[in-house]
Amino acid sequence: MTSEQPTPHSAIDSVLGILEIEQDPASPDVFSGDSLPQPNGRVFGGQVLAQSLLAAGRTVEDGRLPHSLHGYFLRAGDVREPITFAVERLRDGRSFSARRTHALQGGAPILSMITSFQEDQPGIDYADEMPADVPEPEDVTSALDLLSGIDHPVAKFWTQEAAFDVRHVGGSIYLGPAPSHQGQQMVWFRSRGPLPDDQLLHRALLAYACDQVMLEPILRRSGQSWVTPGLSIASLDHAMWWHRDVRVDDWLLYVQSSPSAQGGRGLGAARVFTREGVLVASVAQEGMVRLPA
Repeated sequence: MTSEQPTPHSAIDSVLGILEIEQDPASPDVFSGDSLPQPNGRVFGGQVLAQSLLAAGRTVEDGRLPHSLHGYFLRAGDVREPITFAVERLRDGRSFSARRTHALQGGAPILSMITSFQEDQPGIDYADEMPADVPEPEDVTSALDLLSGIDHPVAKFWTQEAAFDVRHVGGSIYLGPAPSHQGQQMVWFRSRGPLPDDQLLHRALLAYACDQVMLEPILRRSGQSWVTPGLSIASLDHAMWWHRDVRVDDWLLYVQSSPSAQGGRGLGAARVFTREGVLVASVAQEGMVRLPA
């Protein structure tokens, strides 16, 4: 059982503020935004995913929500420099719309992404079930509790600036490798404050949040952790499918795995369930994972 940390609305408010991208008055398909500070000075991948999704969504007619995105992280972004989001309108059909978004710094893309949007329509409806006997999030240790007493700049950053409460079922790999080398993990998370009733925003925030943990199953399966000396890790691409409406200010469960790693790359996969067991999204991400020779 873990104690509930105070909820600093400023952390989630900072994320909401950074997601308020500005439209260019002269070019309605061009937007600009800034970045949240990061300990390494690089733009957080989840942030640029969410911003790019929101930019694309601003060019789509009301009533069409994103159901999938496929993106590539092409360069490391600099948190000190603004980001330009250039949206290309690929197609507007009777039910679907497709958009390509380039996130640019210095005229070069740091992310290139295609998103598909769809009107709400009836059809076949089924889903996998959430694993049974998962501990409730209140009974799982929060990363805020785990890291709050550590006198280290990165630990202080993630406890003071974290917009999401993240809770690893069976223990995290923040401070060392897992006891067994398995590529499966389950993680509860939710925002550290209430959010507006805006489904596009909630889907963007789900993309934002998932980039924090998508590559962790690779580290688990290979017997590594976030503190492995000389570890070099970075997201290469990201694919995401939203199956149903989602709220990230309610508890969500990531059920994760890593089917393969080779050539300095590893693949992470996840299914995202509501607390009630409804499958709301599926995610896949490949990352560069390198260790000292």
